[in-house]
Amino acid sequence: MKLVLDDENISLAGSWKFQVENIKSGTTVNEFPSLAYNAMIDPLIPYSFRGVLWYQGESNAGRAFQYRKAFPLLINDWRKKWNNEFPFYFVQHATFNTKGNSNEGSDWAELREAQMMTLSTPKTGMAVTTDIGNPKDIHPTNKQDVGKRLAAIAFNRIYRKRMIDSGPTFKSMKIVGNKAIISFENIGGGLMTTDKSGQVLGFEIAGSDQKFYEAIATIEGNTSIISSEKVASPLAVHFGWIGDASANNLFNKEGFPAVPFRTDDWQTVTRDVKYKIIDFK
Repeated sequence: MKLVLDDENISLAGSWKFQVENIKSGTTVNEFPSLAYNAMIDPLIPYSFRGVLWYQGESNAGRAFQYRKAFPLLINDWRKKWNNEFPFYFVQHATFNTKGNSNEGSDWAELREAQMMTLSTPKTGMAVTTDIGNPKDIHPTNKQDVGKRLAAIAFNRIYRKRMIDSGPTFKSMKIVGNKAIISFENIGGGLMTTDKSGQVLGFEIAGSDQKFYEAIATIEGNTSIISSEKVASPLAVHFGWIGDASANNLFNKEGFPAVPFRTDDWQTVTRDVKYKIIDFK
């Protein structure tokens, strides 16, 4: 790259320096370009550490689809800066009473999905917290259980203290008549529900009209059987597809909650949303 003048060519290769000329009104301090990174991350680059624990993403919910790309980019960028493929373990969004559901669309659920998809990035792990959040507090105070779940991942994967470190995750769906049979991975000692009657809460089911209804769900062996009298021919299942997913009561016997999921790839509410700063003038 170079700047071509009348009688001179100025090379633009190498390290750049810049100065921010103006910040649009309505911009909060946390939105200043590169402020958080330059102040809190860049100064650490000379130092070594064992891994990263990450608890963030609430402000990204409105553009959750974009987070599918942004979050892995952050992880890979940090690894490149340190020249180290360090482990990166993060907390999936806790329960919070946000707007939206399966039929209206839920940006909070879509952000959780983006976080789950980030597990395809090597050396990552995720702690699910749908059962220990506070629907009225975006910063729930129960950090002890969050820490224990992150520690389980580190103990199991780094320090070789073998243990179960995650809850059931969706594996496959099979339709048999008017029922959907959901199989899971990471079941540990087996599936369980905290409901004494054996009912599993948090499942919804839909047919070709793409309208979701609360489902009756039970555990059979290592699967969940999902159905609704309102859906004769099911096509899709949602689990915990809502901001306040504290009703979810599917766990493995080691006490780790099941990861929220959906089996469809229907339109999402954040697919076309991009980052922007609103000018309040």
